[in-house]
Amino acid sequence: MKNLIKFLVLLMLLQSCNYFTFKSNEREAVARVNDTYLYKDDLLKIFNSDLSKQDSILLANSYINNWVKQQLLLSKAQINLEDSQFDFEALVKKYREDLYINSYKEAVVKQYLDYEITPEDIEKFYIENSQNFKLNEELVKLKYIKIGKNLINKNELIKLFESSKKKDLDTLQAREIFLKAHHLNDSIWVKLSELYSKVPILKDIDKQELLKKDNFVKKEDSLSLYLVKIKNVLNRNDVAPKSYITPSIKQMILHQRKLQLLKNIEETLIEDAQNKKQFEIY
Repeated sequence: MKNLIKFLVLLMLLQSCNYFTFKSNEREAVARVNDTYLYKDDLLKIFNSDLSKQDSILLANSYINNWVKQQLLLSKAQINLEDSQFDFEALVKKYREDLYINSYKEAVVKQYLDYEITPEDIEKFYIENSQNFKLNEELVKLKYIKIGKNLINKNELIKLFESSKKKDLDTLQAREIFLKAHHLNDSIWVKLSELYSKVPILKDIDKQELLKKDNFVKKEDSLSLYLVKIKNVLNRNDVAPKSYITPSIKQMILHQRKLQLLKNIEETLIEDAQNKKQFEIY
């Protein structure tokens, strides 16, 4: 078989880009499993002009071997499951029908779904469903920095971090080259688990002690100094803030619109079919 495959690929490479153009109308087989054949022209789809001769040989080998295994498995399955209770024809029919219907629905949704979501849409949805947005873990607003303990300008960085002035925060941001790690935007909510992953040393602090509004934490290990300023805290079972939950709200709104659009289409389809007497229920 290997010699046949090599001959096949070499022949293909010698025939310009018109692969497997033969004078004979009779198809030439390259492999057989029982009464099923794989033909040279079946391999046409797998090749492209960018492949080297060696790559083409490897690809042809792989394709033919996989085809043989697939046919052997199929043959064995057909023999062993011939008398089983599985109605494969019905399953295939159902799958085909579902594939058509779902593809049609996706096309309709893509064409007609309103993807524009306004701030008013988000606000309305948030108010109506706020009790469904309970937090399952704590959220914090904070800023933190991690710096080397022996850094020359360490005291300057600490002073800038402790300041509440915007210009000092901007200056600290400009000095980020001296920071091993940092998070300076204390206007966004962050999961406590994310904070722990970025600053593992905080796990050593009692959670209730750590999660206090306006709490300032200073910790160090053998190499680094950690400064953390907790601005605000939301606890488990508190309602998630709108700013935090907005991406999820957008997805929920789109999902609702999609369901409503499909429902409307189904109702219109049935009404139109009734008017045209396309179906009857006995």
